Amino acid sequence: MPELVRLYIRSVALGFLISAAFTAGLVWWDVAGVGHLILGSDLGLVAAAMLVVFNGIVFSAVQFAFKVMAMAEKDEGPKGGHAARAPVRESALLPVPVAAKSRR
Repeated sequence: MPELVRLYIRSVALGFLISAAFTAGLVWWDVAGVGHLILGSDLGLVAAAMLVVFNGIVFSAVQFAFKVMAMAEKDEGPKGGHAARAPVRESALLPVPVAAKSRR
């Protein structure tokens, strides 16, 4: 199995684990009454499952993106152009007065 696929599967597993913990925390601390709604309804199990699945999708994507971006090579300075070496003229940073007429 390719390394990138293995990384994706690990990210999905970790994302859904975090999602389950997040949903358990929402129910346990009754954030915005979510715990009362889930525990007090006959469809509370469906609501909890939907929270885990939808948050799991988001948290998995964040985990995978974080891991992929962490694999990037470090920059070793400017790669091109002359902007880094261009001198800044002192006159370029001075304010210039402009005449304006009143409309009244």
